[in-house]
Amino acid sequence: MRTLAAALGDPQLRFPAILVAGTNGKGSTAATLAAILSAAGLRTGLYTSPHLTRVTERIRISNGAAPGRHSDQSPTSDCRSEPPTLACHSDQSLTRACHSERAHRANEESPHLSFAEIPEADFARLYFRVDEAANRLVSTGQLPHHPSFFETLTALAFLFFAEQQVDIAVLEVGLGGRLDATNIVEPVLSIITDIALDHQEYLGNTIAEIAREKAGILRPNAVLVTLPQHPQANQAIGEVAMALNVRGINAADYLPDRNAAPAGLSLNPEPGTPNLPVNANHYDLYLSGKPLHIRSPLTGEHQRRNLALAIAAALELRNHNGYNITNAAIEAGIANTEWPGRLEFLPPDLLLDVAHNPAGAWALRAAIATLPEDRPRTLLFSCLRDKDLTEMARILFPLFDSAATGPQHHIVFAPIASARAASVDDMLAAAHALDVPAYAAASAEDALALARSLTPPGGLIVATGSVFLVGAIREAAGLRKGAAL
Repeated sequence: MRTLAAALGDPQLRFPAILVAGTNGKGSTAATLAAILSAAGLRTGLYTSPHLTRVTERIRISNGAAPGRHSDQSPTSDCRSEPPTLACHSDQSLTRACHSERAHRANEESPHLSFAEIPEADFARLYFRVDEAANRLVSTGQLPHHPSFFETLTALAFLFFAEQQVDIAVLEVGLGGRLDATNIVEPVLSIITDIALDHQEYLGNTIAEIAREKAGILRPNAVLVTLPQHPQANQAIGEVAMALNVRGINAADYLPDRNAAPAGLSLNPEPGTPNLPVNANHYDLYLSGKPLHIRSPLTGEHQRRNLALAIAAALELRNHNGYNITNAAIEAGIANTEWPGRLEFLPPDLLLDVAHNPAGAWALRAAIATLPEDRPRTLLFSCLRDKDLTEMARILFPLFDSAATGPQHHIVFAPIASARAASVDDMLAAAHALDVPAYAAASAEDALALARSLTPPGGLIVATGSVFLVGAIREAAGLRKGAAL
């Protein structure tokens, strides 16, 4: 990845970046933090993976001022008045100084700035640029083989963010951390979200081994934002951080107190009334005696940990990096975060969640447990074969067991368009092993139609198990492929 980036002019050195690693919650944390930075007036890049329906979803930029259009236009240095160059930004300390001052001068009263996907024309242009560079490197023996799909997209994102002269970019780490393609940046700070067993074939068979791989995004004498979690993860991350003299920020200081309103689902089934989640994550925090009103559209108790990480990171940027991020910007960014497919409710009857591993399944189960037990519900499920289907089945399937909980509950399995997909037969076998009745459909569209035919009025369909499934169901539910998220 470093060889490829060097051939492209090292675009990753032309903007400050934040790395977000972890097993679960890193996308929500990245999206929330990026929204906060955008609300603070910063031209913000956001790189996430995987996508729901379009590959261009992965590379987004806030619709802020055009490059160079900041509140103070005085040409006091080349870094502020001219487009950034590789020479200007090759030294990371200079990079941070330039962008910190630009951020400090950003208009704190600017309205919420939404995020736009990379235009298809720019995506195509930059893709061919990366592909041609890679082919040259392979032909001259500088690379042993062509970069992977993710490596290509990461290089493309770096080029786009550099071209767009972003003030800062939030980068979601793809797999692990130490060897991930995103890890060639020199981050302003690093964030590690909750860690669980996943991708063991690449990252290790224990929480400690996986945590050490995630901690590979840390740098000597740098800053880590994280939360206390599994003891093995705490110890592994702590050992790496101490060896590198990393300063740790405990985001637990920004969790709500125990008296905060519950964050469970409360879906109103009454005819003629809005069927929307309420009391999702609404609570107040106090920073130096001043209230911070949290009104997040992201539902579920687990999102409070991701919110805490984003808040802690924003405050670190404000307090130690010179970024002008007001409490009002933090509130506005949180309130306007857009991150579909995470306990996303589509009226009148569809709840989508990308829970794709046992930890995600437990979070979804906790949310479902807040619904009335007598509300009819249907599980629409699929997953990848490299996930722990047996464990996910044990967590979720009993909640939809028509034999044990009543005929108003159902399970429908759907195939998904991925070479890594678990077969419908495998999912039926997992249900059979638990003596849970289930149906199978020939496609995601057919599965949604079957689920709706089985679910009575006032019931709920829960589609989960894979990002691929959630993307397909969003389209089948009428969200056209080109629709804004």
